[in-house]
Amino acid sequence: MSGTESEIRTQSGAGETQRPRRVLRSIGAVLGGVVVVVILSVGTDAVMHGTNVFPHLVRRMTGGLFVLATAYRSIYAIAGGYIAARLAPARPMKHALVLGFIGVLLGTAGLLATWNAGPELGPRWYPIALVVTALPCAWLGGKFREMQVTQS
Repeated sequence: MSGTESEIRTQSGAGETQRPRRVLRSIGAVLGGVVVVVILSVGTDAVMHGTNVFPHLVRRMTGGLFVLATAYRSIYAIAGGYIAARLAPARPMKHALVLGFIGVLLGTAGLLATWNAGPELGPRWYPIALVVTALPCAWLGGKFREMQVTQS
């Protein structure tokens, strides 16, 4: 076996070992972003209900409170995109966008589940807003990470 073939084997063998790790790190990066968004959103919801900013769960929220919920969820989606990009082993924007597509899918599921549920679950624009903002917010989080890396 020539030296070149040996080098190629060594490199490909190392690449095969690195590939599963890289895939796991990629999955972990996106899951990290999901966890950040979910924990911050659910936590803020709980605080808002606990401090009576939002009414108790049996009473309907007003439109202005849904605007507030949309605003903080958008901020958290940006943070999630940033975290996914920050934890990514390579191509940070791709990881942020995968998180955004997951947000679109989950938001669409929520939209479909609540569409005909009646006004007690809120205005129809609210789940639409969550679907529409998921991808741009994740992109913005990824962009913040790209800008940070470029500046350093």
